[in-house]
Amino acid sequence: MPNPVIENEHIRTRGAAKTAFIEALKRQRPLLLDGGLATQLEAQGCDLDNTLWSASILLDDPQAIVDASLAYLEAGAECIATASYQASREGFAKLGHSADEADHLMLLSVELAVRARDGFAAGKAGARPLVAASIGPYGAMLHDGSEYTGNYGVSNEALRLFHEERLQLFDGSEADVLAVETIPSLPEARVLAELLEACDTPAWISFSCRNGRQISDGTPLAEVAALFAGHPAVVAVGINCTPPQYATALIRILRETLPDKALVVYPNSGEKFNVSDNAWSGDVVALTALEWVEAGARVIGGCCRVGPDQIRAMAAGLMEN
Repeated sequence: MPNPVIENEHIRTRGAAKTAFIEALKRQRPLLLDGGLATQLEAQGCDLDNTLWSASILLDDPQAIVDASLAYLEAGAECIATASYQASREGFAKLGHSADEADHLMLLSVELAVRARDGFAAGKAGARPLVAASIGPYGAMLHDGSEYTGNYGVSNEALRLFHEERLQLFDGSEADVLAVETIPSLPEARVLAELLEACDTPAWISFSCRNGRQISDGTPLAEVAALFAGHPAVVAVGINCTPPQYATALIRILRETLPDKALVVYPNSGEKFNVSDNAWSGDVVALTALEWVEAGARVIGGCCRVGPDQIRAMAAGLMEN
C-alpha cells in the first residue's frame, strides 16, 4: 500500500525541528501506541474519582505516571501519551490553582513522559519511543459526559479560547506529536482545524464515533475528516475511544476520504462508560490489530480499559506478520 506520508511533500517538510513522528510514519511497520493511561493508573491503585481524572495524579503522585508509562513501554508501546487529557487552566482553577500553576502542571505531564521514555531507552539500541501530548476535547474539562456527545452549549469562540492556549503550550514542549483526541463534534473539529495550522509540532486528530459511519454528534466521519485534507500540521487522522467493532469500517472511510494522511486507530475495550455512576459496563470486544493494519491504519493502540497486556498482545501479533 502506498505510504501517504512519504508521498505528501508539504507534510514531509513541515516542522523540521520536530520530525521524529513523521519519520516513524514512513517506515513499513505500523507504530504501536500505548493503552489507557487511566486504566493502568487505576491498576496501580490510584484514585481517579475526581474532576481531573488522570491529570489529578500530576498533583498527587507524579511517579505513578512514570510507572504507568513504563508499563506500556515494557509491553511494546512505541509512543506514550501524557497525563494531560483532562488537564486545562479551567480544570485546575476549580481546585484553586492559578493559570501559571496549571501551565506548569501540563508541562510536567510532558516531562514525566519524557522521563519514562528516556529511562526505558537508556542503553537500548533502536529507535527511541515517542511522546504524544494528549489534548482532550472541551467536554473532558466539563467532566459531565459531554465529551461523548459534543453537546457543550458554548460558542465557537469559547472553544477557540479553550483550545488555543493549550495548543500553544504543548506546541512549545518536548512532545513529539500533538494527540488531539476523542473529538466528538463538527464545530469543535472546525475550530481545531484552524488553530492547528499555527502549530509547528506535527499532530494527529482522532474522533470518537457512535457507529461505523458517524462521529459522536452524528456527523458523518467522512464530512468531518475532510476538514483536514491537505492540512499542513495534521499528519494523521483517525478514531479513538470508539467500540472496536466499528474500527475497520471507519478506517476504510478515512482511507477513501484522506488518501494523503496516515490513519490512526486506538479504540476502547468495547465496554460503555456510564456517567451516572462513573463506571464501565458491557462486554469486552477483541482488538483486531492486524485487520486494522490491512485496512490501512499506520498508527494503532488502545484507549479506555485497554491495558499493557492487550498492548503486549498487539506487539506480539505485529511482530509475527
